Amino acid sequence: MKDFSIARRRMVEDQVIARGVSDQRVIDAMLKVPRHKFVEQALESQAYQDAPLPIGEKQTISQPYMVAVMSEALELDGSETVLEVGTGSGYQAAVLSLLADRVFSLERIPSLARRARRILDECGFSKVNIRVADGTRGWQEMAPFDAIMVTAGAPDVPQEYLAQLAVGGRLVIPVGDRDSQVLMRITRSGDNEYKEERILGCRFVPLIGACGWQEERF
Repeated sequence: MKDFSIARRRMVEDQVIARGVSDQRVIDAMLKVPRHKFVEQALESQAYQDAPLPIGEKQTISQPYMVAVMSEALELDGSETVLEVGTGSGYQAAVLSLLADRVFSLERIPSLARRARRILDECGFSKVNIRVADGTRGWQEMAPFDAIMVTAGAPDVPQEYLAQLAVGGRLVIPVGDRDSQVLMRITRSGDNEYKEERILGCRFVPLIGACGWQEERF
């Protein structure tokens, strides 16, 4: 079995730390999660490169730098309950499980949810709860959430996320058109008070659902 530990350390040093991510907990988490396990076997050798990779169903695993930036933006200390929208490969959920107390992850595509569950179990990331559902509606039964991460681009911020965010909680979400977005952090400072911050430009697959994009574009 090939040892990817050197490639993983280089990924963190060159793509995460060198580009300004300084949260030590995020750095440590990305050093621990075997990213190559979350991609198809044929793409294992590319798993630690600075790029997103296809995972099937027109979805991708985000580039390592974006995973780190989004994780850092949530400002987690380990006590939080986190909602992730878009399980995808399961890699981001694995990172979040090392940063938070509980992780709830929504995935609309059953085959991706099953694959992510299998890999997470094989790698020992048991704190991730996955549900197949329309992620744009959030997970009302488990709300409020201390942090919400959305790993797909939305045309605007679904009100469901704002309503399910705890006071003091952070929502990190890409917002824009289908081709480019701005990564936003929205902090709930009161019952009806929210602070918005722009983090950086980005490009994600579209957030499909009742409160997102209504249909795929082929």
